[in-house]
Amino acid sequence: MPEGFRNADKELHGLAKKPGHQPRQGYSLIELLGEAEGSWGCPSDHCNPQSRGWQRCKDRLNSLAISVMNQWPGVKLRVTEGWDEDGHHSEESLHYEGRAVDITTSDRDRNKYGMLARLAVEAGFDWVYYESKAHIHCSVKSEHSAAAKTGGCFPGRALATLEDGAQTPLWALRPGQRVLAMDGAGRPTYSDFLAFLDKEPRALTTFHVIETREPPRRLVLTPTHLLFVAENASVPAARFRPIFASLVQPGHFVLVVAGGRSLQPAEVVRVWERRDVGAYAPLTRHGTLVVDGVVASCFALVQEQQLAQLAFWPLRLYHSLVGWPGVQGDGVHWYSGLLYRLGRLLLPPDSFHPLGLSQVES
Repeated sequence: MPEGFRNADKELHGLAKKPGHQPRQGYSLIELLGEAEGSWGCPSDHCNPQSRGWQRCKDRLNSLAISVMNQWPGVKLRVTEGWDEDGHHSEESLHYEGRAVDITTSDRDRNKYGMLARLAVEAGFDWVYYESKAHIHCSVKSEHSAAAKTGGCFPGRALATLEDGAQTPLWALRPGQRVLAMDGAGRPTYSDFLAFLDKEPRALTTFHVIETREPPRRLVLTPTHLLFVAENASVPAARFRPIFASLVQPGHFVLVVAGGRSLQPAEVVRVWERRDVGAYAPLTRHGTLVVDGVVASCFALVQEQQLAQLAFWPLRLYHSLVGWPGVQGDGVHWYSGLLYRLGRLLLPPDSFHPLGLSQVES
C-alpha cells in the first residue's frame, strides 16, 4: 500500500446488515469539477443532526478540491460516484450513507492517482485506497464516531500562556514547558505540559464556541470536553463543577483570567458551532489549562475530573522519572486509548458522553 494511505476501524468498511435493508434513495454525483460545491446532494429525510457523515464527506471534498488545484494548476477534482441511487453497490456500502466517494482528476491521468490519494489523506478522509485502476475510493466515519475518536480537543491555533507571560498556539507546545492552569484549590498556577492526549493536525473538527462578556472571552473546544461551570457568579472558583462543553448554555458562568493572573467568573452569553482544522488535547500535571483566557479541563468523554486526574497518575509519574519524550506522533496517545478501553469495561455507560459511546456501539 503506497505511503500516505491509512486504515480506519471496522465502521468504515460498511454498515451492519439489517433484515430488509434497502439502499437509500439519494442523489448520485456523476461528475464534479471545481471546488466540490453545489452538486453534493443529500435527501432531507436522511440528513439529520444525528447522522451527518455526508457533511463531513462534503467538507473533505471541498478541502481536497482546493489541494488538487494547488497541486496541478488547471486540473480539477472529479467525483465519479457519491450517493448511489441505483443500488450498484453492496448492501454494506457507505455510498448509501453519503460517506463515500470515488474520485479521479479531471484529466484522468492515472500517474497522478498516487499523489491524489495522499492529498485525500491530508484532506482528512478516514479511509483511502485504490478500489480499481479507474478511481480512488475515499470514505469518512460518521459524525459521532469522529467526535469520539478525537475526544476532547481545542483547535491548534488556540493560545496557551507560558510562564514568562508569552502566548503560544497549542500546536507549538513542547513537553516541559510550563503553562497557566488552575490548581485543586481554584487558584491560578503554572503547570508542566506533559503530552498531547490527542493530536490531529489535519482533522476538520466540529467545535463548540463559548463566548463570555465582562470580560469578553471566546473559547473553542469539542463538545465532549470538560469545562468548569457554575450557576452564578458568587460560587468560589474551587466549587465550579466540570461539565461537558455541549451542556454549557447562556447564563452559565465560567472562569476566566483577568487582571494579570487572577481568576474571575464571566457569564456565557452565546454558544454556537463552527468547524476548524486541527484538534489538540494537551495534558498538564494539574489536569487543567487556560486556553484563550478561559480555564478548561484537560479531560473529556467522562464527566469526572478527579477520576480522570487520578487515572493519569501513572503517566505523570512516568514523565517525572524518565523526563520528556521526543517528538510525539499524530493520533490518540496510547495511554489515553488504553484508559478509554478500560473505562468502557469498568464504568457504567451513562458515565460517558453520548458521542463517546457511539464509536463502541457502531
